[in-house]
Order: sequence, then C-alpha cells, then structure tokens
Amino acid sequence: MIFRIRFATPDDAATIFGFIRDLAAYEREPQAVETSVEVIREQLLESPAPFECLVAEAAGGPMGFALFFHNYSTWRGRRGVYLEDLYVSERYRGQGVGKALLASVAGIASERGCPRFEWAVLDWNRPAIDFYESLGARAMSEWTVFRVTGESLAQLAAGSHLPRAVRAAGG
Repeated sequence: MIFRIRFATPDDAATIFGFIRDLAAYEREPQAVETSVEVIREQLLESPAPFECLVAEAAGGPMGFALFFHNYSTWRGRRGVYLEDLYVSERYRGQGVGKALLASVAGIASERGCPRFEWAVLDWNRPAIDFYESLGARAMSEWTVFRVTGESLAQLAAGSHLPRAVRAAGG
C-alpha cells in the first residue's frame, strides 16, 4: 500500500480529534477525552503550537497519526521528543503505517539534534509493547510515571501541602 506522511495543519483538526477519540476507546477510556476539534484547530494555529502532529494518509483517506512535542533533559542539556499519541486505524494495522510514523518522528528528533525519543505505553497493551521492542525501544522499568490532576492539582498548586510557615512566607 502506498501512503504518505505529512505534518498536520489546522485543517486536520477533525481528523486528529477522531483519532484521539478512537485511541481513547482502544485504551478503555472513551469518556476521558475533554478536548474538541475547535481546541485542536486553535492550538495548531498558535506560534509555536503546543504540539506537532504527523498524519499518515493514502488515497482512501487518513490512516493514523503521531502527536508529539519537545521535552527537555537536564542531564543531557538538550531537548528531546515525547510522543504523546500514536494511533493507526484498525483496518490499516500491519501494513507498516505505525512503523513509518515512528520512523518519521525519530527522523525529526535526529534532525533536530535530540538525543532521545520517548513515550509511555499502557502495561496491558502487549501488542504495542511487542511492536515497540521489535523496533529497538526498551521499557524504562526503573521509572514510574506520576500524574496530578483535578482537585489534587488544585490543592498542590494552592500550597495546601506546604508547612504553614512556608505558606505564610509566600512560598
């Protein structure tokens, strides 16, 4: 199958949103999607945009996407690339689309002098883990991802966990 990979534009917002919804459903959290086509379009119009996105497409239309952004390594003193989402529509899986999207993002990282390209995968997603390992990626089992959201984020931001003396000093 012949397909191409290109950078997304604001006109791709609906396609990207559709892939995000499909990925959330695959990851068993369809209700977790809070963004919208309009938000994605507006963000792609920003300069700089908060993320970059590649879209794989063939004559039949969009096949998949890779959404990524830069992070930073203090130890290496250089930015890296973090892959937030990689998704290929079920009917196009097994045809090299995912591999081509990953290779394209890796190429971007390499061209930009980024020493690393990383992402997270759900521990139950054995097909994805096997796929990534087949490409030379390795699990960082010594690291645990932490996340703060919702009320916990608000409380942490408000300093409610800080000792009273630190809060009184404006810390």
